[in-house]
Amino acid sequence: MRLLLQFPEGLKQYALTYAKKLEAQGNEVFLSASPTFGACDLALDEARSIGADKLIHFGHAEFQKVDFDVEYVEYNVDAPLGVLKEAIPLLTPYKTIGLVTTIQHVHQLQALRGFFEENGKEVVLGRPYGFAKKEGQILGCDVGSASTIDRKVDAFVYFGGGMFHPLGALLNTTKPFLAIEPFANKVEFIDYYRKVYRGRSKGKILRALKAKRFGILLTTKNGQHNEALAKIIKERVEKAGLEAQILVANTFDFTSLDNMLEFDAFVNTACPRIAIDDAGRTRAPLLSANELMDVLRMKSEMLQQRQQS
Repeated sequence: MRLLLQFPEGLKQYALTYAKKLEAQGNEVFLSASPTFGACDLALDEARSIGADKLIHFGHAEFQKVDFDVEYVEYNVDAPLGVLKEAIPLLTPYKTIGLVTTIQHVHQLQALRGFFEENGKEVVLGRPYGFAKKEGQILGCDVGSASTIDRKVDAFVYFGGGMFHPLGALLNTTKPFLAIEPFANKVEFIDYYRKVYRGRSKGKILRALKAKRFGILLTTKNGQHNEALAKIIKERVEKAGLEAQILVANTFDFTSLDNMLEFDAFVNTACPRIAIDDAGRTRAPLLSANELMDVLRMKSEMLQQRQQS
C-alpha cells in the first residue's frame, strides 16, 4: 500500500521511525513535510498528487469526514501529575470546577477528576460543539467543553502544555481560569488575558474604521474552508459602499499579504484563531467576521451622524 504520513510539528521528530516501521511491513511510504495545524489541515492534495492509497494523520482525532481514506493515530502523552497539588490552594474559593484538556491528555481526565474530587471539588466535564469528539476536550476552534458549562462552574482548570488551547477557552468563558502546565511545573490564573485580547480587538476595529478596501481570506484547508462565509462578507462590505475581494491560499503567508498594498484591512474566514493569534503580523488590521460587523456598524453610525449634522 502506498501511504503518506502526516505529523504535527511536535511529532515530526518521530516521522522516520514510523516510516521505517511501515516500510518493513511492505508498504511504500512518503512523509509530508508541510506544516499542519491539526486534523482541519490534512495533507489531502499531497496524498492525491502522489497517488497514495491512504493518509495516516498522527496526533489528532478525526475533525470531519473527507472524501479520502484517512487513518487517525491519536498520540497520548502521560503528563506528570505532581504539579496538581499546587493548584489546590489557588482553588480554595471555588467549589465547582470545569475541567478541560487536549486530545493528548484526555485519557488522564479521570485521574485528574479523581484528584480534585478527593480534594473537595465538584468536577464538571462539558461536551464539545462538534469538531472535538470527546468530553472535556478542547481544540483551538472548538471550546464547547468549556463554554457550555460556564454557568455551571465557579472556575475552570486547564491541564496541558502551552497557551494555545486554554486561550481559546478563556476568551469564550467568564469565570476564573487556572492553567496547569505539567511539563513546566507551572500553575497560574490567566484571566488577565481577557482584558489584553479585548483591548487588541478594540484597537483593530478602530484602525479599520478608515479602511475602504477589504481582502477576505479564504483557505483551501479541508476543515477551515468556508466559501459561503467569504461570499457573505464580500456582499456585506460591498453593500456598505466599500470594496472587497476574496484572497485564496492554503496557508497564508503574511509577508505576501502585506505586499498586497491596495488592501486597507483583511478579514479572516479560515481558522478563527488567525484573527486572534496572528493579528499583529500584518501591516493592516486583520479582523474576524464579528469584528468586521462591528466596523461596518460603526461606519454606518458615523455616516448617519455626519448626514444629520
